[in-house]
Amino acid sequence: MIQRIGKNKLKQLASKFRVVAVVGPRQSGKTTICKITFPRKPYVSLENPDVADFAISDPNGFLRQFKNGAILDEVQKLPHLFSYIQQIVDENNKAGFFILSGSNNFLMQESISQTLAGRVAYLHLLPCSLKELKTAKLLSGYENHIFNGGYPEPLYKKITATDWYPNYINTYIERDVRQLKNITNLALFMKFLRLCAGRTGQILNMQSLGNDCGIDAKTVQAWLYILESSYIIYLLKPFYNNYNKRIIKAPKLYFYDTGVACSLLGLQNKEQLAFHPSIGALFENMVIIDLLKQRLNKGLQDNLYYWRDKTGNELDVLLDTATAVTAIEIKAGATMNTDYQKGLLYFKSVAGDKKDIKTLIYYTGSATQNRSNGIVVNPWEKVILYK
Repeated sequence: MIQRIGKNKLKQLASKFRVVAVVGPRQSGKTTICKITFPRKPYVSLENPDVADFAISDPNGFLRQFKNGAILDEVQKLPHLFSYIQQIVDENNKAGFFILSGSNNFLMQESISQTLAGRVAYLHLLPCSLKELKTAKLLSGYENHIFNGGYPEPLYKKITATDWYPNYINTYIERDVRQLKNITNLALFMKFLRLCAGRTGQILNMQSLGNDCGIDAKTVQAWLYILESSYIIYLLKPFYNNYNKRIIKAPKLYFYDTGVACSLLGLQNKEQLAFHPSIGALFENMVIIDLLKQRLNKGLQDNLYYWRDKTGNELDVLLDTATAVTAIEIKAGATMNTDYQKGLLYFKSVAGDKKDIKTLIYYTGSATQNRSNGIVVNPWEKVILYK
């Protein structure tokens, strides 16, 4: 069993809020973390036909049978329950009464926002982080992690990525996307998804994406929203500041799991990564998403950005806080190259002393270097030590 770091935050949220919703991609471990964290709470899946029939015919009676609350899984399937959940938690005012989870976040968050605002806290549970995998002794080379991804099931059941991910993607299309009324051509949506994978690490150009897929700009925007809200793609926002007014304002496109991206790109084994034109983007994707996982596992907000000006100066990641900025470059090279520093040094020159600026490089080499210019060069494994 892989120990999930988010368990501690889930307990904390349940001690403060009447309802906690565990959201994230399908099969990221939401049900498991809920059961392990709250072993005394009844677990109820609304995919069970008998359970669903009771909840449909008598929603009030169904929910009130749980005197001390319950874990309600796949709750988005019965959106009418949310108003009854609101009524019950308002009456008893007990922290951690209902724990909600579900596999279709698009539908679930829509229902929650309409009825449970102010009563609910969210825990965003993504596939396993590098630290979680290392603790479980499931972390080896970066090529393995990029290709195999971080979903718990194939890792602990030893299912090959080439068997697991195509089925995962098909299940997502058939069970989640099919439920959305504005998508009628699933084959075209799959083509769109593959085109997104080919643009991993690139600045999002919706016109180009639409032209290549044969859909209009409105459809591109709608489909990107679906992929983002269902935790398939992650859009890294540009960093807005007065450091340089001539900056790019479109987001960059990444995937919440590199295993999904590799499957969509048609990769059959980790050895193909070394020769694939997307290896740099996929390595970058791996590091960026792990930095995000570290924040979400602690219940912190996403504070990751990228920076690029219109003359081509850029940084892969900026982590922004009220008092400091950490500027990061991510390079899929095993030997430190002085060119890796250019973006960091330029950013420091235009940022001046407005904030405390830390500068880091993550690469595929094994040596840690503390450069005289303040740049720290770290092997990729040290991402797990970032604070």
